[in-house]
This record gives sequence, structure tokens and C-alpha cells, in this order.
Amino acid sequence: MALITSADSFDPNLGVPFGAFARRRIVGAFADEMRASDWATRSARKRIKETMSVQETLSGILGRTPTVAETASALGVERSVVEAALADAARTLSPLDDVVVDTVAADTVSPEHSVLADERLKYLRAAVEALPEKMRYVVEEIYFAGRSVKELAEELGSTHAAVSQQRAEGIRLMRDGLSAHYADDPEQVFEPQSRITARRRHDYLSTLATATLGGITRGFSSHDPALNRAV
Repeated sequence: MALITSADSFDPNLGVPFGAFARRRIVGAFADEMRASDWATRSARKRIKETMSVQETLSGILGRTPTVAETASALGVERSVVEAALADAARTLSPLDDVVVDTVAADTVSPEHSVLADERLKYLRAAVEALPEKMRYVVEEIYFAGRSVKELAEELGSTHAAVSQQRAEGIRLMRDGLSAHYADDPEQVFEPQSRITARRRHDYLSTLATATLGGITRGFSSHDPALNRAV
């Protein structure tokens, strides 16, 4: 069936050999079938997706893979929850997934991927800059300057819990920015992760959208139900 659909949808004007085009479609169809029958529940997949999303965000900010403790702090969960999600993610990655990744990597035009990756990095930097002043300072000092939460709490005359909350909320707010800016479906209802007021979140996302205007991805469009109720 995948071969038939490949033949129907193949466009020779794209400059891609039919063999490579069909191979990707067939392997993808097999991969979809395998995933449809795997063990992971919907809640497990949601937990995996959230964990991997935070890891990607932190990796862009830090320039390295975040530790389990850093990921757990950003998610506001225990280390054991992150460890379980990472273990589940490893279980869901079958050999066929590796084939799909390798095939796509081999057949995809790399300059486009490079441009998108570069834009995401620039977007993450802008996301930090757009954070509320105190929140931005906490995020920059912890993740860029390598300072501890305890040290910052003493400097700011605040509690350890309050600084940790600022850090976690900053990460959640940046995740909202990434979700709004890079959503697969522009019409998808926006489900914010941050816990600040809808108005403050909207102001942040608007500032971020203005700062990143001109990128190759779509701009921000608010679908925040909480904001609509507040207006």
C-alpha cells in the first residue's frame, strides 16, 4: 500500500529519485504500524514527550545535555520521574526507528535542516532575553554563569524555594514560547505550561514574537483560552 501511495504522490519535478522517495514512505509506514502496537500508554507517551521537550529546550540554553536533576527541576518533578521517562523513551526507540532516522537524515537536504536548527538556537536566546527581569536574571545566573540556587537566594534575600520557583517558571514560560512558535498545527488550541497570569504570559509571547519576526517558522498567534476569558 505504501508503495502504491508513493507512486501516486511522486513528483519527478522535485528532483528526488523515486527509489529514495518510496523507501522513506515504506519505512515510515512500517514504523507507524510498529508504534501503533507498542506497549506505551497515552500517559506514558505524554510524559516522555514533555521530558524530551524540556531536555531539548535546556540543551539549547546550556549548549550541552542537561542533567537529570536540571531536567527534573525544570519540570517541577522528582528525579525518579525523569529517570522513568528517559527509560521509557529508550524502550520505545526500536531498531526500525533508527532506520527511519538514518533514512531521513540521508535523504533530506541538509541546508534546510541547518537553517531551522540555527533559527531554533537564536529563538532560544531571544526567549531568555524576553523573560521578566527577575526571572531572566535567575535563569541566566544558574544556567549561564553556573551559580547555585542557594547562592542566588542569599544574594536576592529570598528563599531557596522562591528562587527554584523562578527558575522553573522561566523554563515553563520558554517552553510556552517554543510551543506557540513551532506548533505543528497553527489552529491547535494553545495549552500553556507556565503558571503566571494569562496577561503576563501573553505579553511575554508577544514580545518574543516581535523579537523573532522574520524567521522561517510561523509567528505567534494567541489561542490561550485563559487570556480570552480574562479580556
